[in-house]
Amino acid sequence: MNTLRSSLRQVFYHSNVLYSMRILISLAGTTFIPWYFGEIKAVIPLTLGVVAAALSEIDTRLLYRLINLIFTLACFALAAFSVQLLFPYPIIFIIGLVSSTFLFTMLGALGQRYGVIAFGSLLIAAYTMLGHKMYDDFYSQPIYLLVGAIWYNLISFIESILQPIRTTQQNLAVLFFKLGQYLDAKAALFDPDESNGFKSQLSSLTLANNQLIDALNQTKHSLFNRLKSYRGQTYIRNMLNYYFVAQDIHERASATHVAYKTLCQEFKHSDILFRFARILNLQAKACNTLAISIKYNQIYHHNPAFEKYFSYLEEAITNSQGDRKLINALTHLLKNLQNIDLLLSNINNEQQLSSQYTQRQLIDNNLGGIKDSWQQIKQNLSIKSPLFRHAVRMSLVFSIGYIIIQITNMQHGYWIILTSLFVCQPNYSTTKFRLKLRVLGTIAGIAIGIPLTFLLPNIEAQLLLIILSGWLFFLFKNSQYAYATAFITLLVFFSFGLIGESSLTVAILRIIATVIGCIIAWLAVSFIWPDWKFRNLGKLIKRACNDDSHYLALIGSQYLSGKSNDAQYRLIRRSVHENNADLSALISIMTKEPHIDQQFTDQAFRFLTLNHSLISYISTLAAHRDKTITDETLTLFDDTSVFIINVLNEQQKIDQHLVLLRQVISDTLDKQTHDIDNNDSIILQQLLLILDILPEMLQLIEQLSKNNN
Repeated sequence: MNTLRSSLRQVFYHSNVLYSMRILISLAGTTFIPWYFGEIKAVIPLTLGVVAAALSEIDTRLLYRLINLIFTLACFALAAFSVQLLFPYPIIFIIGLVSSTFLFTMLGALGQRYGVIAFGSLLIAAYTMLGHKMYDDFYSQPIYLLVGAIWYNLISFIESILQPIRTTQQNLAVLFFKLGQYLDAKAALFDPDESNGFKSQLSSLTLANNQLIDALNQTKHSLFNRLKSYRGQTYIRNMLNYYFVAQDIHERASATHVAYKTLCQEFKHSDILFRFARILNLQAKACNTLAISIKYNQIYHHNPAFEKYFSYLEEAITNSQGDRKLINALTHLLKNLQNIDLLLSNINNEQQLSSQYTQRQLIDNNLGGIKDSWQQIKQNLSIKSPLFRHAVRMSLVFSIGYIIIQITNMQHGYWIILTSLFVCQPNYSTTKFRLKLRVLGTIAGIAIGIPLTFLLPNIEAQLLLIILSGWLFFLFKNSQYAYATAFITLLVFFSFGLIGESSLTVAILRIIATVIGCIIAWLAVSFIWPDWKFRNLGKLIKRACNDDSHYLALIGSQYLSGKSNDAQYRLIRRSVHENNADLSALISIMTKEPHIDQQFTDQAFRFLTLNHSLISYISTLAAHRDKTITDETLTLFDDTSVFIINVLNEQQKIDQHLVLLRQVISDTLDKQTHDIDNNDSIILQQLLLILDILPEMLQLIEQLSKNNN
């Protein structure tokens, strides 16, 4: 009985299972209901309405779901009826097509919510063009598309009522899974046998950090959507506490108390590094266990073995005969890991966590009203705005596609516009990536679809294939774009087979239209204001340096006034990590662009590594800001911070002042007793580590800025 209950619990809380059920029920309704009533032709617009609605869905609380649905249906209706009414008038139609494409794309300036709805509206418009000959009147197809969208949202509403916070639980679970992966990547740096400068380990750590930042942002967004409706509920307060715990663990895990190369050389023949790695690996497993507990709504039980392993590590550090400065740094690192363990062990102690996180305000990034919305759009009405350039690009892409269709009179030519909509992205590399997968996926879908239509010619079998294809499309749409393309091709392929169209004709037209649409998209991103990412590098580096400086300044002020995790501090802490993740993503995209010099790429990667090290050193200062330090150290901290901030913001050059600062800090550090309770030494060591990388960072900033112009 317990096994059965556990299995049912896992099914009930498993997001993919529930999502699959929602998709399958929605598609079954849009296929078998019209088949039952003899309206087989209605399967196509109803099913495409479900697809558009599902791609436009945003998770939020029930009231906002209703508001989103009303706004979405209004946009869908405007798009569908406009296409149907203006279709007989090509000149008016192309004017409407260009203007509506521009306006819908510019809606993205208001945030992700409006950007997703705008994409869905353009998709509905493309679907309406594709089936404009299906009905003699102007209203049947738009109504069926809207009914399909309403049907999907009805199923989604029911699921939301049954499990109102399931998505938030899922996001929290993913967050702790990603945190576990980050801790595992951090453990790999404690390797005494490393001989390649930790290049592969740092690359893995950067990737894990980027994924963790995405998970933190997704969870924060999900929590904010739910908080206003359920703020008084205990489980929402617990989720908020979990989120703050994850943030604190990330900051502590990001800390670097001493250079890993130095540790590797000093403790090459010691077991200390292995013991640190073991504890980090165990904490990673604890995060994974916690993630499973959150996902399936179970109680988390902390591993009691941590106490034993911590005592072994402490004993090993105490008996070590290495450099006393390094021993002191390892002692502080041990305390840092013990604090992570304390956070994990108290994760179910709602009273203690609530007292610790008294300032539990999440920053609202949503727009305040019509005035804010207009200001946001107005700021993007400039050729300097990537969104504006993409809106113009998409309008031209659609108009070129429409002109080609009018000239060639190609049957089902509107697949050209549909293809362009899916593959034409704001930047070159993402578009190029999608082009290849779109063509390959389309060909694969056709290759599978043609024999299936001969093997399973009856309507009932094709309806089942439509449901299966649609379900597989949604299952792979975020992970395997080629597979998703193949399955959506199958869905469309079988749909048109229902109304008696030749499978071979449909296949050939689909491939031709896909190739033409891909060519138009490629030409657009290559020649219409190409958004080469390397041009944005200097701006992003400047933003990263500014936020790093702000982070350091805030930490310095807290050593004077006392530790605080207020909203301002959490906002800048998140910003520095987001900037580093954005740098990593931009450089990754940049490497796929043409005419990029290898030396420029190497310099960008090196700056990314140094910026990550800088954040790690600052995070170490943040991890110990609850401790008191002497006035002498505080003064040195203040003077050094001002110098670092001025250098990072290009207000001061590297000069003799750096040498003098290093000498003063080193002399002061030599006077320290290096006992376990002395926090001054770890602060001074971190300042030295930052000063060590500062000259190279400044040199790279100058070189990258020069090459960027």
